[in-house]
Amino acid sequence: MIKNLSGEYETIEYDEKKYIMLYDNHDNEAYPVHWHNAVELLMPLKNEYIVNVSGSDYHIPENDVLIVPPGELHSMPAKPGRRLILQCDNSILGDVSVLEPLMRSLTAPVLINSAMDKELHVLAKKTIREIQSLYNSKSELADVRIYSRMIELFTALREFQLEQRKAALDCDDEKISEYSEKFGIVMKYIDSNYMNDITLEELAYVAGYSKYHFSRIFKQYNSVSYLQYINARRTKAAELLLLEPGIPITEVAMRSGFRSLTTFNRIFKEVKHCTPSDFKKLYAVHL
Repeated sequence: MIKNLSGEYETIEYDEKKYIMLYDNHDNEAYPVHWHNAVELLMPLKNEYIVNVSGSDYHIPENDVLIVPPGELHSMPAKPGRRLILQCDNSILGDVSVLEPLMRSLTAPVLINSAMDKELHVLAKKTIREIQSLYNSKSELADVRIYSRMIELFTALREFQLEQRKAALDCDDEKISEYSEKFGIVMKYIDSNYMNDITLEELAYVAGYSKYHFSRIFKQYNSVSYLQYINARRTKAAELLLLEPGIPITEVAMRSGFRSLTTFNRIFKEVKHCTPSDFKKLYAVHL
């Protein structure tokens, strides 16, 4: 069961002097909708496991690995079986500037299986098993080694993603590195300013491109337009605010960067496939 759940927010109690929590989970019980600031990795060892992340079901067969980014609303129905659930303090990864490119691989849940990439799948399984062994050891360097394994896995995942984007854009390593750096800056800008009006001109200026070039390349690189990306970021902020019982929906819209209730309702339904009111009622039942 979740030990520390306040509303929908889970406070993870790491062991003393540790920044990792690993559950060898056999519980046949449902886990309610919740979120936390930890990166979470799940690998079933016996029987399939199902995780619902922001309204989408991820069916995870044995030995496949699901990565749930920090801040994602997720829940698990009761399922018999056994699975490893790894949670690691995101501040160790997210607050280190040199590791910032790796965190770009975690903008959405990732299910790693052999259909995605055989080598990456083998590495993911091996990483989880090595972390399990290290977690149970008494070495004072266990956490250091665990994070080094995590960094190796996230590096391989990011390299895979960049290769996919390089092929889609038909460009060389130098150009994909340029796009990665520029759009990383743009995404940070959006994260800091989504609650305000953001124009195409602003984002193109931040990236150092013309409006036309920015708009075209952003969509090719990220598989969504800059407007879709901004609206998705605003919707994610709105999700968490909607779970607060004392905040009216109109205020949620304004605080999330939407300038009218009509626009908020339309965009939220496009992204989440339900209205803000329905979302609030649905998750209130589970909290």
